[in-house]
Amino acid sequence: MTRSEAGARKIIERGAAAELVNAFDAAAVEAAVRRSKAEVVIDQLTALPKHPSELPAASPGDRQLRLEGGGNLHRAALASGARRYIQQSSGFYLGPGSGLADESEPLAIDASPAVAASARTYTELEARTLSQGPMEGVALRYGFFYGPGTWYHPEDGAAEEVRRRQSPIIGEGRGVWSFVHIEDAARATVAALTSEPGTYNVVDDDPSPVSRWLPAFAQWLGAPPPPRMSEREARVVLGEDAVYYGTKLRGASNAKARSALAFRPRPLPWLHD
Repeated sequence: MTRSEAGARKIIERGAAAELVNAFDAAAVEAAVRRSKAEVVIDQLTALPKHPSELPAASPGDRQLRLEGGGNLHRAALASGARRYIQQSSGFYLGPGSGLADESEPLAIDASPAVAASARTYTELEARTLSQGPMEGVALRYGFFYGPGTWYHPEDGAAEEVRRRQSPIIGEGRGVWSFVHIEDAARATVAALTSEPGTYNVVDDDPSPVSRWLPAFAQWLGAPPPPRMSEREARVVLGEDAVYYGTKLRGASNAKARSALAFRPRPLPWLHD
């Protein structure tokens, strides 16, 4: 399902059938799902910008699409008798604690303002998906996507910021990030068609603090080393959310996905090439 003619062409070029539907049109969404006779509905609805610098402005619309548009899709799946609903969630807005977080950990709803807002959105999406009812529910907590068409690709937004030295290491850079290659995420999603219902962390094998992965990413790009900034300075210049990303994010364990989904993510190229 897509809302644009260009999106429909891309879907058709890849060998799938396309429905041109606005997710906020509940009747049209239900009609499209019924026509599809879908056994499984996969909700990957997002309205994210092409460049990470545009995320603050895009976030309200993205939340609305996920909650309201996704609500229409979920109700349509129920109404059409779908067996299973698979929901995109987050493997990097995890609650604070020591070590890597497993799937029992709640999301960080008390974090910095924008992180907390996103965590509350994903918490609501997970609750809707995993609520007891006629449909099986699967929540996939993806890491930060990298690879073609994502921000963390040599030709895209995050790489551009690193080349311009706009991505500093804040404080001691203790925030631990979990990534996943976009193709590995897709394979895990296919495996989730037939897995046990529940929540899965779909992340790489080597969640790393910013102090490790960001300099390695810069070197991999052939960019200068990232600058350093104190937490106090970063709060003034970049805001509280940037400080949270840089110092407090918690990495996720993929042990459950490796066992239940036969998930085998590729090594991060900037850490292991």
